[in-house]
Amino acid sequence: MGKLIAPIPAKLFLGMISREPGLFTECTVLFAKEFGPVDLVSSILVWDHSNYYREEMGTGLLRKFIFFETPVDPELLAAVKRHAIGIEASYSERSAGADRRRINLDPGYLTEAKVVLATTKDFPHRIYIGRNIYAESTLHYHKDSRSFQPVEHTYPDFRTEYCLKLFNGARDILRSGLDR
Repeated sequence: MGKLIAPIPAKLFLGMISREPGLFTECTVLFAKEFGPVDLVSSILVWDHSNYYREEMGTGLLRKFIFFETPVDPELLAAVKRHAIGIEASYSERSAGADRRRINLDPGYLTEAKVVLATTKDFPHRIYIGRNIYAESTLHYHKDSRSFQPVEHTYPDFRTEYCLKLFNGARDILRSGLDR
């Protein structure tokens, strides 16, 4: 018979995409008020991996990640995504009869074994986690290579050497803070 075991706390992160780098700072402050201090920040990267956001957000998009110091219960992910949706809406503009996001906020978490993203879209590789939110495991840690590795559905920017190194570094920080 299986035993119910509480999950090991996870490292919460937020991926941000915008044409306006100042919004990265504003959203970092808003999220830090809710989820505590940030302990790892990526560089601001050019985001040119697809045209997915072009119609809504335009061109010249940039990407930034922030990671939060305090580990969280993975169960929190749906609530964090809903919080992010609210912040996106507060920064949206009305243009040509439609709301247009100025910033895309994608929360996720990482554990020693995987990187998980929250989304509102259902696909075969995504699992419903409640409150109209789905989750996907997008990077898996491999002990042989001592690194996170992409899987079939991993987004192109998460496959880059920079992102893999960033998430491996976040994993190291998480591991150093876990009491074992």
